[in-house]
Amino acid sequence: MSDKARTLFDALDLDQDGTLTRIEVIRALREKGPTLAAQGVIPFWGVGDVDSSAALFDAADQNGDRVLSFEEFAAFVDRRFGW
Repeated sequence: MSDKARTLFDALDLDQDGTLTRIEVIRALREKGPTLAAQGVIPFWGVGDVDSSAALFDAADQNGDRVLSFEEFAAFVDRRFGW
């Protein structure tokens, strides 16, 4: 798993509990997405609207438990963003 995945996960984990919820991902990408893209943490095309952020979460939530662990998140974003 990439260092970029860890950096992005930590940036999106607003409550710092080690997991990501759908609301957390949507809110964090809306608030921090452009800055994260400018820093090279996420591709500019990876920053979208609420629907795009929700779709990213839903695609990463492979087991359907509505929570993303770092491992689940990293496996998805490493593939999705080509890291």
